[in-house]
Amino acid sequence: MESKNLLIASGFSLFRLTRLHRIAAPFTRGLGAILMFHRVRPAAAEPFSPNGLLEITPEFFDAVLTRLKALGFAILSLDDAVARLRENRAGGQQPFAVLTFDDGTRDTRDFALPVLERHQAPFTMFVTTGFAERSARLWWVELEEAIRHLPQIAIDIEGEAVNLPATSTAEKTAAFNLLYRRLVAGPEDLMLDVIGRLMAKAGLEPAALVDAICLDWNGIETMARHPLCTIGVHTLTHARLAKHGEELVRRELSESRQIIESRIGKPARHLAYPVGDPASAGAREFAIAEELGFASSVTTRPGMIFPQHAMQMQALPRLSINGNWQSLDAVEILLSGAPFALWNLAKKVA
Repeated sequence: MESKNLLIASGFSLFRLTRLHRIAAPFTRGLGAILMFHRVRPAAAEPFSPNGLLEITPEFFDAVLTRLKALGFAILSLDDAVARLRENRAGGQQPFAVLTFDDGTRDTRDFALPVLERHQAPFTMFVTTGFAERSARLWWVELEEAIRHLPQIAIDIEGEAVNLPATSTAEKTAAFNLLYRRLVAGPEDLMLDVIGRLMAKAGLEPAALVDAICLDWNGIETMARHPLCTIGVHTLTHARLAKHGEELVRRELSESRQIIESRIGKPARHLAYPVGDPASAGAREFAIAEELGFASSVTTRPGMIFPQHAMQMQALPRLSINGNWQSLDAVEILLSGAPFALWNLAKKVA
C-alpha cells in the first residue's frame, strides 16, 4: 500500500511540475467522469485512521464542486449522464461530472447534502439494504475499531496463530494492513468470521457501528424525496460478489433493488458493485446486472467516461475523491484523464 501511494504521489508531482495534464485534457478527459465519495465529515483528530482514505472534509468537498465548475464541468444526475452516453450526445458539449456516494451514510445527509444544496448539484446515493436494517456489516470499520481497542492482536486464522503487537499507532497501522491484505484475499466468510471474533475480543457490537454510521430507512426515504437525490442499489449485504456463487449474486442484486423500490416508491435504476475492484466484480456480475435491466452499474476501477462505454454500461469506471489526496491540484489532474491515458496506454476503455 505504501509503495502504491508513493507511485501515485510521484505521478501527481510529475503532472504538477510539467502541467502536461492541462495540455492533454481535451484529448484524455472524454465525456467526463463519475466521481465516487464515501464519507464527508469534519476531520477527526485520530492518529490511527486506516480507513481515512474513505473520508474528506465538507470544506474540501465544497472546494471540489467549485473547482469542477471552474474547469468547465457540468454536474449532471446519473440519469442525465447515462442518457447523454446512450444517445452519443458528445459533440460540442461541456464535460460532465456525476457525484456518487456509497453505502448510505449519515454523513451524506448531515455534511455533504448542505454543500450539494448550495451548489444545486444532483447526486446519487447507493444504498445497502442491510445497512439500513442494521443486519449487514461494515467489516472494514469493524477491523479498524477492533484494532483500536485491542493492545494485542491474538487470533487463529485457518489453524495459524497470528500474534501482532497493537500498542502504538504504528503497530496498530501495521496490524491493520497485514490483516486487511490477508483477509480480503481469501473467502469472504473467513474474513467476516475473523473480524467478528476480533470485535468480540474488543467487546464491540457490529450492529452498533452500522447504526452510528449509516442512515436507517426513515433517513433513506427522506433523502429519496429530495429533488437533488437519486437512490441507487448497493446490494443486500455489501458482499464482494465475485467471491460468491451466481445464485447469491442474483439475489443480492434483485432483492436489494426490490426492497429499495418498495421503500422509496420509485425505480432504483442504477447499481454500484460493493468494493468494485476486479476481485469483487467481473464479467459474470456485469452480465447479470445487464440481464436484470440496470440502466448503469459502476465499479471502483479508475477512469474517464468515453463514448465507447455505451457498450459497457454495466462496467463504468469512477474517480475516487478520497482522503489520501485532499488536494485540488490532484483533483484537477485526475479530471484531465491524463493519468489514466498513461496507465491504460491510451486505451479509452480498459
